[in-house]
Amino acid sequence: MHNRLGPASLPGLVTVAFLAAALSACSAAGDRPPDAQDIPRTPAGSPDFTGVWAGPGFAHTGKPTDTATVRRYTETNMSPIRPGGHSLLNRPHSGDIRIDDPTAVCLPNGLTRQIPSPYAQQWIQTADQLVILYEYMHFFRVIPFGPPNRAHAPIAEPTYMGDSIGWWEEDTLVIDTIGLNEWLLDAYHPEDGGSRWHSDQLHVVERIRFTDGTNASYDVTIDDPAIFEAPWVERWQMQRKPTWKMFEFVCDDNDRCRGGNCVDSDVQKSSTQ
Repeated sequence: MHNRLGPASLPGLVTVAFLAAALSACSAAGDRPPDAQDIPRTPAGSPDFTGVWAGPGFAHTGKPTDTATVRRYTETNMSPIRPGGHSLLNRPHSGDIRIDDPTAVCLPNGLTRQIPSPYAQQWIQTADQLVILYEYMHFFRVIPFGPPNRAHAPIAEPTYMGDSIGWWEEDTLVIDTIGLNEWLLDAYHPEDGGSRWHSDQLHVVERIRFTDGTNASYDVTIDDPAIFEAPWVERWQMQRKPTWKMFEFVCDDNDRCRGGNCVDSDVQKSSTQ
């Protein structure tokens, strides 16, 4: 068999081989985790999440400004619901605002609704703990670091934000939370005005990992054996905003729609006079 490529074609072969190798290298680089030098780190070498973040409730524009959006947990991600679990998860409209949407009377979001809320959050990381301050209602969490999968301290009583502990799995920060009130799962409200809840058996595991120097993946595992047959994961992202600062948030201040009963603001009143 004769070779279809004569001597004049050898430079073309070299060029093709070079381009193929370059493309392969680029593809491999795109598949690799972020360069260790791109990730901010503590003196001890752990990733440093200190800063003000646009959490899952933002579009993550990569700019100083961003677009807030109300995010909810995705039904297609949820595991099958146990017999009897529907009545715990989906609460029909009751006419009682403390059940239909307790935040309308300045009651807390609770952890699972707070995570994707469309407000900034500030993370302050030290060698032995992480403090998270949420702009919405100024709720906070103090999360001690320690050995992986260790036991929680005894839970005196359940709370809105629960008892959280943290540890490192290589460059992934793991936050494990139990001791939560039976409360709202998220900001989901169907047309009938109902709401979506979790039980007091809920166990939440957050896994946060830098994807580059500014962005992080934020995976939230929901393990509620009173409602779901198995744990399931919602995959979100965060983006650090170096120019942002936290604003004051006072729920009762200028609350014109207490319990859904709205009155005109001063501006609205003056415009009609």
